[in-house]
Amino acid sequence: MIQVKKLVKRFGPLKVLRELDFEVSPGEFVALMGPNGAGKTTLMRILATLSRPTSGLVQVASYRLPNEGTSLRAHIGVVSHQPLLYGDLTGEENLLFYSKLYSVDSSRIGEVLNLVGLYNRKHDLVRTYSRGMQQRLAIGRAILHNPRILLLDEP
Repeated sequence: MIQVKKLVKRFGPLKVLRELDFEVSPGEFVALMGPNGAGKTTLMRILATLSRPTSGLVQVASYRLPNEGTSLRAHIGVVSHQPLLYGDLTGEENLLFYSKLYSVDSSRIGEVLNLVGLYNRKHDLVRTYSRGMQQRLAIGRAILHNPRILLLDEP
């Protein structure tokens, strides 16, 4: 499902990812651990199509990156350390907004809010949510469209 071979990412002269090789099969869970600055978020950004590799092969769900990144986006869900939610909208309104972006039927919103334990707070503005509640809503946003792959960066 994810295949990475000889992945290199440079920022100017700084080589952040150095010929990284790994594979993740369907159904597997993988945790990346390492000190700050080790390149974990850089790798996640490449897998999420938010950054381009300098060189190497990256294939996610049979899509080669970066060339097929646009097609891949419909099949991945991403949660970063920033929840990327609209504080002046309710939890339900946030998911409604994203459901339109993903062409997901709005009936899925209640199911997702229930799944992340926020159904009873769906009418509250997101800015009133605790950090943990915002992260749960961000997870809900990431799974709203039933992605094949879920990427979590410091959720």
